[in-house]
Amino acid sequence: MKLFAKMAALATGTILAMAPLSVAADEVLASRLGALLGSESRAMTAVPDVRLAALTSLPSVEDRNIATAPSSVAYTDAFLNTVPVASGGSEWECLSEALYFEARGETVQGLFGVGEVILNRVDSGAYPNTICGVINQGTGRKYACQFTYTCDGIADHVGNRAAYNRVGKVARLLIDGAGRDLTDGATHYHTTAVSPSWARRFPQTARIGVHLFYRQPTRSASN
Repeated sequence: MKLFAKMAALATGTILAMAPLSVAADEVLASRLGALLGSESRAMTAVPDVRLAALTSLPSVEDRNIATAPSSVAYTDAFLNTVPVASGGSEWECLSEALYFEARGETVQGLFGVGEVILNRVDSGAYPNTICGVINQGTGRKYACQFTYTCDGIADHVGNRAAYNRVGKVARLLIDGAGRDLTDGATHYHTTAVSPSWARRFPQTARIGVHLFYRQPTRSASN
């Protein structure tokens, strides 16, 4: 019992001896953390308010769309089947309707090709700068519409919902930033059933299914 009591006393003394060391270590750590945080605080005050707001605010909707844009697209129905049913605003609706009435019977490549033409026009200074503006350009004037379905006199009724969902996915992918790699910058197309006069003047860039694609020549300053 005496031995046990002696050992207990020694252990207690050791713990009490270590306590001041532990407290001192905590004080040193707290001091160092305070100095570090103080340095960080002083550095933050040196950052202009505008820059600080930019660093701490959420990205814009456009930036988030770019960030989530598809990095690659497989031009197959198998790939399209993995894409969720799409939706969107008026621009998406205009593009979906154009793809539906102009090319719903085409392959996935054909759908993307027609979509590329529309978006290439949006990016060109020679056409309206919105999807709906491009699609409806000239509508209401005889022989002046750019896309046949907008002035063929036939009511634009979506009768095949599955086909509309299919083209809607393509429209969503294109609007969200899918690459335009199929038509080499084409701004025009026509089916092989017709032969418009402008097709003899424009360089052909691609053929996909029953559609031929062309790029409108750029005018030089001397023209």
